[in-house]
Amino acid sequence: MMSTRRSTILLIAILTLPAHFVYAWQLSALAVSIVSPPFSNGATRPASVGALPLPAGFTRLPQPAGSFGAWLRAMPLKQDNKVYLYNGHLKNNQQAQYAVLDISTGNKDLQQCADAVIRLYAEYLYDSKQFGKIAFHATDGTLMDYNSWMKGDRFVLKQNRLVKVRKAAPCSGPACFSNYLETVFSWAGTLSLSKELLPVKDTRKILPGNVFIKGGAPGHAVMVMDVAQNAAGERIFLLAQSYMPAQDIHVLKNPGAATPWYQAGFTGKLLTPEWVFDAGELAQFR
Repeated sequence: MMSTRRSTILLIAILTLPAHFVYAWQLSALAVSIVSPPFSNGATRPASVGALPLPAGFTRLPQPAGSFGAWLRAMPLKQDNKVYLYNGHLKNNQQAQYAVLDISTGNKDLQQCADAVIRLYAEYLYDSKQFGKIAFHATDGTLMDYNSWMKGDRFVLKQNRLVKVRKAAPCSGPACFSNYLETVFSWAGTLSLSKELLPVKDTRKILPGNVFIKGGAPGHAVMVMDVAQNAAGERIFLLAQSYMPAQDIHVLKNPGAATPWYQAGFTGKLLTPEWVFDAGELAQFR
């Protein structure tokens, strides 16, 4: 449960927001406490994102086989629900996560917010052998593509700009891919990623694999992991994030509801445990 001080701060923030907007956390009666997972008392946790429980009346939005949405839904979850930092230490705030993805963080302070979004999309492309689509821009605009990396090209800083230089032996496989991602994490961020994505203008049309992103410094990004819909066509969604310092990617709780699901169709703010987004910050990969 939240501390009294944090609950009070959250309540003040909610009460001072414009009343004419509809907010994403209004899935149920407004609450200011962050709930614990229903499987937190020794019960076996769901094995994957797609096994996380749904509110009554909702079913998961069908995703084509082989799609990014289907891949995200199959993402395995850890049985240990604690979030660890890249150095093995526990994250100070253990109240934000509903579940923890079973995917490595690495031992460097690299896989932060935008990096986690990049990691998930890149891993999907890698698993589906779409190597030619694995490419991300650095903040300076340099395209860092995996095909070039496999050929031995590396991205080197010269005169305050990255340049592509053929300086390594050709490579392939998991270690090659991991080293490529570390380079991308070092030079990309929310600003560069936000420029690569296309806007989604209506949150009612949200889909798995969409991203809420605020580019800049400070900035943040979270991945839409799953989407469900009721008979009236109203959608709800799950979010996942990493943060600073680099940490386990985790499914977020909804600070204003008894489930981790957020209501789509909002026009105001998206209140997450550690960041507030605008509805206009929803985007998708090209």
